[in-house]
Amino acid sequence: MIYKNESYEKERSLYNIKDSQVINCTFEGQEDGESPLKECKNILVKDSLLNLRYPFWHNDNVTIDNCKMLINCRAPLWYCKDVNILNTNCIGIKAVRECKNVTIESSSFESEEFGWKSNKLTLKDSSFVGPYFLFDSNNITMENSSLKGKYSFQYMDNVRIENCNLDTKDAFWHSKNVIVINSTLKGEYIGWYSNNVTLINCVIEGTQPFCYCKKLKIINCKFVNADLCFENSEVNATIVGHVDSIKNPLKGKIVVDEVGQIIIEDYIKEPKAKVIINKK
Repeated sequence: MIYKNESYEKERSLYNIKDSQVINCTFEGQEDGESPLKECKNILVKDSLLNLRYPFWHNDNVTIDNCKMLINCRAPLWYCKDVNILNTNCIGIKAVRECKNVTIESSSFESEEFGWKSNKLTLKDSSFVGPYFLFDSNNITMENSSLKGKYSFQYMDNVRIENCNLDTKDAFWHSKNVIVINSTLKGEYIGWYSNNVTLINCVIEGTQPFCYCKKLKIINCKFVNADLCFENSEVNATIVGHVDSIKNPLKGKIVVDEVGQIIIEDYIKEPKAKVIINKK
């Protein structure tokens, strides 16, 4: 079935359609009906505008291509699985929650509470804006993308990030099994309480990064305006260039070209990490 060049504003206007294409359609209007595409299966939605609440809930095998989800499109994707989103712009709050197997490519999302409690998300060549990004989600891949956020990547498991620009704040708190490669992380208090985080060829900027960590690995990374690093952390690090200060590292070894200050004080535990400064 093909639905083309139509306008819909009533509640559940295309409820439970299957094996269908929705082309160049508009979902908005005075009736402000919610859930226009709920409980659908095997559908393509292309070149369409969505400005109604809860458009994609409990859907299975959905492709969304070259669409716009506007401000009234609240909670646009919940409880969906096997979703492909391409060339799409979304500014609806609470996008992608409790979803499974979602790929987002060449798209942009400005959405508070994006990607909560989801599993197997792949984010490519896209941009994201929102304070709470990917909370309590697992099995995440993010490539060639950017983020402007605050409390990002918290309580997550199995995350791989490569060639990304992350401008955030308390990123990776309580997350585990994280790999970040060739990326920039700008924020404050990055990575506290994390477990098994590895950063390779990255730039880390901001105060008090990576405190209270377990199994932290830093490989050939640069630290910019970074002070009071690694307090109470198990860390093995090779750092290129200068670090403002290192404070009370608990275990491991830190090799750095230059350090402004090594602080060992006001500490209830005995710091045993070695700090080795490369002499030039």
